[in-house]
Amino acid sequence: MKQISRRDTLTGLGLGLAGSMMPGSNARSYSNSIKKDPAFRYCLNASTIREAQLGIVRELEIAAEAGYDGMEIWVPGLQKYLEEGGSLADLNKKIKDLGLTIDDAIGFAQWIVDDKETRMRAMEQLKMEMDMLAQVGCTRIAAPPAGATNEPGLDLDAAAERYCAIVELGKSTGVMPQLEVWGFSANLHKISQVMYVLAECGHPDARLLPDVYHLYKGGSNSDALKLVSPDTIEVFHMNDYPASPSREEMNDSHRVYPGDGVAPISDILNDLAYEGKTTTLSLELFNKEYWAQDPLEVAKTGLAKMKASVKKSMG
Repeated sequence: MKQISRRDTLTGLGLGLAGSMMPGSNARSYSNSIKKDPAFRYCLNASTIREAQLGIVRELEIAAEAGYDGMEIWVPGLQKYLEEGGSLADLNKKIKDLGLTIDDAIGFAQWIVDDKETRMRAMEQLKMEMDMLAQVGCTRIAAPPAGATNEPGLDLDAAAERYCAIVELGKSTGVMPQLEVWGFSANLHKISQVMYVLAECGHPDARLLPDVYHLYKGGSNSDALKLVSPDTIEVFHMNDYPASPSREEMNDSHRVYPGDGVAPISDILNDLAYEGKTTTLSLELFNKEYWAQDPLEVAKTGLAKMKASVKKSMG
């Protein structure tokens, strides 16, 4: 694991700002002074329309037709496309012709688990997935705590070493893993846990992948985003959640369009907005009512809702 000083680690992750959040400090005025009209990119996560079973090519076409800048694909969808005879070269050309980018990919390799053999297989899986993604211009892959969701007690120091290993793999392939908060998981369900892993890893390329719903579901305080440096978050999963059911009873299917729920969307967007920094806002929904609707209309509605939320937060 790459060793750097504690001070360098804290500075890189923005944790060194903690002292400035004390009462009487000028943390808020400093934050506002560097904020300007934010540069957000808008991305469609394939989960939002996945139940239509359109295939990755049509999903990309919908993202382009709806007006998105990019798409967040799912690795299983890419693999299915290849199994059905598609080629990475053709898909890469299609993406460019549509004027899109692939901002991130969703994968589920079990790189974090305690079992060594499982981790070795996960590293091989990640290498294969990263190689595929690189060929379609994707430079990121989500790294959730897959395989370590049911039993609590994961050693976070060990998780940091394992995350560092996949970051190094990402450097060799050009596809960097983004450590993801999973609110329903027994491990890494809070942003504080994920930030600890990032800090203990201490790698300058360590990145955090947060989500509006997962922050709430896992019991995180969304204000913790104020302690994260701008460069640590490149992609943010956008959604919202209703006032009911309770946090404990809520699941992925309850996610709604940004602005249609009770999440502190404006506060979150303000914490992501920094001059000279571009953050990808990726619409990730699993709403069964939306799945039953026309996928293009869902994509258009989601983009309009995200843009409206950004406009409101900046007002």
